[in-house]
Amino acid sequence: MKMLSGPSALPENQAIESLVVMLHGFGADGQDLIGLAPFFKQHLPKTAFHSPDGPQPCELSPLGRQWFSLQHTDPDMMRRRAETQETAFEGMYEAAKDVAPLIQSYIEDLRRHYNLPADKVCLLGFSQGTMMALHVGLRQTEPFAGIVGFSGALVGKSKLPDDLTSACPVLLIHGEGDEMLPVHAVDLAEEGLSNAGVSVEVMRRPYLPHSIDAEGATAAAEFIQARFRQA
Repeated sequence: MKMLSGPSALPENQAIESLVVMLHGFGADGQDLIGLAPFFKQHLPKTAFHSPDGPQPCELSPLGRQWFSLQHTDPDMMRRRAETQETAFEGMYEAAKDVAPLIQSYIEDLRRHYNLPADKVCLLGFSQGTMMALHVGLRQTEPFAGIVGFSGALVGKSKLPDDLTSACPVLLIHGEGDEMLPVHAVDLAEEGLSNAGVSVEVMRRPYLPHSIDAEGATAAAEFIQARFRQA
Protein backbone atom coordinates (compact mmCIF):
# COMPACT_ATOMS: atom_id res chain seq x y z
CA MET A 1 0.00 0.00 0.00
CA LYS A 2 1.29 3.45 -0.90
CA MET A 3 2.08 5.54 2.17
CA LEU A 4 0.90 9.14 2.52
CA SER A 5 3.23 11.91 3.60
CA GLY A 6 3.08 15.65 3.99
CA PRO A 7 3.98 18.65 6.12
CA SER A 8 3.47 18.90 9.85
CA ALA A 9 3.52 21.51 12.61
CA LEU A 10 4.44 20.34 16.10
CA PRO A 11 4.24 21.94 19.56
CA GLU A 12 7.25 23.88 20.73
CA ASN A 13 8.78 22.61 23.95
CA GLN A 14 5.57 20.84 25.00
CA ALA A 15 4.47 17.24 25.12
CA ILE A 16 2.06 16.21 22.37
CA GLU A 17 -1.35 15.43 23.84
CA SER A 18 -3.57 15.46 20.74
CA LEU A 19 -3.54 15.22 16.96
CA VAL A 20 -5.32 17.04 14.13
CA VAL A 21 -5.09 15.49 10.66
CA MET A 22 -5.87 18.02 7.91
CA LEU A 23 -7.14 16.82 4.51
CA HIS A 24 -6.81 19.31 1.68
CA GLY A 25 -9.13 20.02 -1.20
CA PHE A 26 -9.02 18.96 -4.84
CA GLY A 27 -6.03 20.47 -6.64
CA ALA A 28 -4.19 21.56 -3.50
CA ASP A 29 -1.71 19.67 -1.32
CA GLY A 30 -0.72 19.35 2.32
CA GLN A 31 0.88 22.79 2.37
CA ASP A 32 -2.51 24.38 1.82
CA LEU A 33 -4.07 23.56 5.21
CA ILE A 34 -0.92 23.34 7.31
CA GLY A 35 -0.81 27.11 6.92
CA LEU A 36 -3.68 27.23 9.41
CA ALA A 37 -1.62 25.51 12.11
CA PRO A 38 -0.06 28.68 13.61
CA PHE A 39 -3.55 30.07 14.18
CA PHE A 40 -4.87 26.82 15.64
CA LYS A 41 -1.86 26.53 17.92
CA GLN A 42 -3.12 29.55 19.83
CA HIS A 43 -6.05 27.38 20.96
CA LEU A 44 -4.28 24.01 20.83
CA PRO A 45 -0.68 24.46 22.01
CA LYS A 46 -0.14 20.76 22.76
CA THR A 47 -1.52 19.46 19.47
CA ALA A 48 0.41 18.00 16.54
CA PHE A 49 -0.89 19.00 13.10
CA HIS A 50 -0.28 16.77 10.08
CA SER A 51 -1.46 17.50 6.55
CA PRO A 52 -0.80 14.69 4.06
CA ASP A 53 -0.69 15.14 0.30
CA GLY A 54 -3.41 13.38 -1.63
CA PRO A 55 -2.25 10.14 -3.28
CA GLN A 56 -2.95 11.14 -6.89
CA PRO A 57 -1.66 13.98 -9.09
CA CYS A 58 -4.55 16.34 -9.76
CA GLU A 59 -6.12 15.69 -13.15
CA LEU A 60 -6.68 19.44 -13.69
CA SER A 61 -3.67 20.99 -11.95
CA PRO A 62 -0.22 19.43 -12.50
CA LEU A 63 1.18 20.91 -9.29
CA GLY A 64 -1.72 19.83 -7.07
CA ARG A 65 -3.02 16.55 -5.67
CA GLN A 66 -6.41 14.86 -5.37
CA TRP A 67 -7.95 12.18 -3.18
CA PHE A 68 -9.95 10.81 -6.08
CA SER A 69 -10.91 11.73 -9.64
CA LEU A 70 -13.78 14.10 -10.22
CA GLN A 71 -13.70 13.60 -13.99
CA HIS A 72 -14.56 9.95 -13.41
CA THR A 73 -17.04 10.38 -10.57
CA ASP A 74 -18.77 13.58 -11.73
CA PRO A 75 -17.86 14.38 -15.36
CA ASP A 76 -20.93 16.58 -15.78
CA MET A 77 -20.12 18.66 -12.68
CA MET A 78 -23.51 17.93 -11.15
CA ARG A 79 -21.93 18.87 -7.79
CA ARG A 80 -22.15 22.52 -8.84
CA ARG A 81 -25.94 22.52 -9.18
CA ALA A 82 -28.09 22.27 -6.08
CA GLU A 83 -30.73 20.17 -7.80
CA THR A 84 -28.23 17.48 -8.85
CA GLN A 85 -25.81 17.52 -5.93
CA GLU A 86 -27.30 14.55 -4.12
CA THR A 87 -26.87 12.30 -7.16
CA ALA A 88 -23.30 13.53 -7.65
CA PHE A 89 -22.30 12.88 -4.05
CA GLU A 90 -23.83 9.41 -4.09
CA GLY A 91 -21.70 8.62 -7.12
CA MET A 92 -18.48 9.50 -5.30
CA TYR A 93 -18.93 6.88 -2.58
CA GLU A 94 -16.91 4.06 -4.16
CA ALA A 95 -14.00 6.38 -5.00
CA ALA A 96 -13.90 7.63 -1.41
CA LYS A 97 -14.09 4.05 -0.13
CA ASP A 98 -11.14 3.03 -2.32
CA VAL A 99 -8.79 5.72 -1.00
CA ALA A 100 -9.94 5.59 2.64
CA PRO A 101 -7.47 2.83 3.68
CA LEU A 102 -4.54 5.12 2.83
CA ILE A 103 -5.83 7.80 5.18
CA GLN A 104 -6.70 5.21 7.80
CA SER A 105 -3.18 3.81 7.75
CA TYR A 106 -1.69 7.31 7.94
CA ILE A 107 -3.74 8.14 11.03
CA GLU A 108 -2.99 4.84 12.72
CA ASP A 109 0.75 5.34 12.19
CA LEU A 110 0.56 8.80 13.77
CA ARG A 111 -1.47 7.51 16.70
CA ARG A 112 1.13 4.85 17.37
CA HIS A 113 3.96 7.34 17.00
CA TYR A 114 2.45 9.75 19.52
CA ASN A 115 0.78 7.04 21.64
CA LEU A 116 -2.61 8.74 21.44
CA PRO A 117 -6.09 7.26 21.99
CA ALA A 118 -8.76 7.80 19.35
CA ASP A 119 -10.51 10.46 21.44
CA LYS A 120 -7.42 12.66 21.15
CA VAL A 121 -7.68 12.78 17.34
CA CYS A 122 -9.67 15.23 15.22
CA LEU A 123 -10.00 15.27 11.46
CA LEU A 124 -10.29 18.54 9.57
CA GLY A 125 -11.04 18.74 5.87
CA PHE A 126 -11.65 21.27 3.12
CA SER A 127 -13.85 20.51 0.09
CA GLN A 128 -12.84 17.04 -1.18
CA GLY A 129 -10.88 16.69 2.05
CA THR A 130 -14.13 17.15 3.96
CA MET A 131 -15.64 14.31 1.97
CA MET A 132 -12.75 12.09 3.02
CA ALA A 133 -12.74 13.27 6.64
CA LEU A 134 -16.41 12.36 7.01
CA HIS A 135 -16.00 9.07 5.19
CA VAL A 136 -13.02 7.93 7.25
CA GLY A 137 -13.92 9.51 10.58
CA LEU A 138 -17.35 7.93 10.89
CA ARG A 139 -16.09 4.40 10.19
CA GLN A 140 -13.65 3.91 13.08
CA THR A 141 -13.61 1.09 15.61
CA GLU A 142 -13.26 3.76 18.33
CA PRO A 143 -14.69 7.26 17.85
CA PHE A 144 -12.43 10.21 17.25
CA ALA A 145 -12.92 13.41 19.24
CA GLY A 146 -14.58 15.11 16.30
CA ILE A 147 -14.59 16.09 12.64
CA VAL A 148 -14.53 19.59 11.13
CA GLY A 149 -15.47 20.05 7.49
CA PHE A 150 -15.15 23.24 5.48
CA SER A 151 -16.94 23.76 2.15
CA GLY A 152 -17.47 20.05 1.55
CA ALA A 153 -20.08 17.33 1.32
CA LEU A 154 -21.17 13.95 2.61
CA VAL A 155 -20.61 11.27 -0.03
CA GLY A 156 -22.75 8.16 -0.02
CA LYS A 157 -25.41 9.56 2.27
CA SER A 158 -27.61 6.51 1.69
CA LYS A 159 -24.79 4.18 2.79
CA LEU A 160 -23.97 5.89 6.07
CA PRO A 161 -26.61 4.31 8.35
CA ASP A 162 -25.23 0.84 7.53
CA ASP A 163 -21.56 1.89 7.50
CA LEU A 164 -21.53 4.02 10.64
CA THR A 165 -19.41 2.63 13.47
CA SER A 166 -18.29 5.75 15.35
CA ALA A 167 -20.63 8.70 15.59
CA CYS A 168 -18.26 11.42 16.76
CA PRO A 169 -19.50 15.04 16.75
CA VAL A 170 -19.21 16.99 13.50
CA LEU A 171 -18.93 20.70 12.72
CA LEU A 172 -19.64 21.75 9.12
CA ILE A 173 -18.79 25.26 7.91
CA HIS A 174 -19.90 26.41 4.46
CA GLY A 175 -20.01 29.70 2.59
CA GLU A 176 -23.35 30.83 1.22
CA GLY A 177 -21.53 32.29 -1.80
CA ASP A 178 -19.83 29.00 -2.70
CA GLU A 179 -20.08 28.36 -6.46
CA MET A 180 -17.84 25.27 -6.52
CA LEU A 181 -20.05 23.36 -4.06
CA PRO A 182 -23.22 25.42 -3.51
CA VAL A 183 -24.34 25.67 0.10
CA HIS A 184 -27.14 23.15 -0.47
CA ALA A 185 -24.37 20.57 -0.03
CA VAL A 186 -24.24 21.33 3.68
CA ASP A 187 -28.00 20.90 3.96
CA LEU A 188 -27.71 17.44 2.42
CA ALA A 189 -24.83 16.58 4.74
CA GLU A 190 -26.68 17.79 7.80
CA GLU A 191 -29.71 15.70 6.85
CA GLY A 192 -27.65 12.59 6.18
CA LEU A 193 -25.61 12.87 9.36
CA SER A 194 -28.63 13.60 11.54
CA ASN A 195 -30.61 10.73 10.07
CA ALA A 196 -27.71 8.39 10.87
CA GLY A 197 -27.60 9.58 14.48
CA VAL A 198 -24.50 11.78 14.22
CA SER A 199 -24.40 14.99 16.24
CA VAL A 200 -23.80 17.78 13.73
CA GLU A 201 -23.47 21.55 14.00
CA VAL A 202 -23.66 23.73 10.88
CA MET A 203 -22.24 27.20 10.41
CA ARG A 204 -23.23 29.04 7.23
CA ARG A 205 -21.06 32.04 6.35
CA PRO A 206 -22.89 34.85 4.49
CA TYR A 207 -21.43 35.73 1.06
CA LEU A 208 -18.34 33.53 1.59
CA PRO A 209 -17.11 31.73 -1.56
CA HIS A 210 -15.30 28.38 -1.65
CA SER A 211 -12.80 29.22 1.09
CA ILE A 212 -12.14 29.53 4.83
CA ASP A 213 -12.59 32.83 6.64
CA ALA A 214 -11.45 34.00 10.08
CA GLU A 215 -14.83 33.36 11.70
CA GLY A 216 -14.95 29.80 10.40
CA ALA A 217 -11.37 29.10 11.46
CA THR A 218 -12.11 30.41 14.95
CA ALA A 219 -15.23 28.28 15.25
CA ALA A 220 -13.24 25.23 14.14
CA ALA A 221 -10.45 25.86 16.65
CA GLU A 222 -12.92 26.33 19.50
CA PHE A 223 -14.84 23.19 18.51
CA ILE A 224 -11.68 21.08 18.45
CA GLN A 225 -10.48 22.56 21.72
CA ALA A 226 -13.78 21.73 23.40
CA ARG A 227 -13.79 18.19 22.01
CA PHE A 228 -10.27 17.49 23.31
CA ARG A 229 -11.16 18.87 26.72
CA GLN A 230 -14.11 16.49 26.95
CA ALA A 231 -12.00 13.47 26.06
